[in-house]
Amino acid sequence: MTLANYLLGNPIELIIFDCDGVLVDSEILSKQTLLKMLNDLGANVSDEYFYTHFLGYNFEHVTAKVLADFSLVLTDEFRFAYRDALLAVFTTELKPTVKLDSMLEKLSVKSCVATSSSPAKVGHALQATALNEYFSGNVFTASEVKNGKPAPDLFLHAANKMGVAAEHCLVIEDSQAGIQGAKAANMRVIRYAGASHLIHHSYHDDVHTITHWDQLNHLLFEIDSDQKVQM
Repeated sequence: MTLANYLLGNPIELIIFDCDGVLVDSEILSKQTLLKMLNDLGANVSDEYFYTHFLGYNFEHVTAKVLADFSLVLTDEFRFAYRDALLAVFTTELKPTVKLDSMLEKLSVKSCVATSSSPAKVGHALQATALNEYFSGNVFTASEVKNGKPAPDLFLHAANKMGVAAEHCLVIEDSQAGIQGAKAANMRVIRYAGASHLIHHSYHDDVHTITHWDQLNHLLFEIDSDQKVQM
């Protein structure tokens, strides 16, 4: 099935964006910061391990995984130090993903953010990249639900807050955890693979993937045109 056909049917009334690795090119910065700090504690974590076990998950999941696999307790002190180090890096190095602003300016449907990041982290990321103006406070985090990604809770919560049924939502995600959560919520999902941490990855699954925001603009225009013709 082509991506255009996948998106046809129930009209898309809401696009739910993940933040890290989708709106902002942050995952490579997060990886570099976290892996250095873990290495300093004696846990040699590979890039592949990060992408498989950390990408898209909240920090509670990361803490549990590090304890299970490396017998290392990540204290509150570590968490706060990681947060502060990451926010400092975000202030000086964080950028939106390429041509995101152009896509958001042309977007004709409602949009919001659903992220595993903490409120402080996502707030800082959106402010540092001047993206907060596009979402008017419609930012939802894993702290607002019982179960984070890959559970569907966060996506269903965001859709409910935005007043849109799940079948009319499109999720844009970069992580496997996020993709699984969107599918569990019975929402359509597209993988965005245009950020630095995924640009050279290849995929062998059935998830529709885009690498540039122009592709989404063209798709939404094509779908809107087709639906108007059918009316």
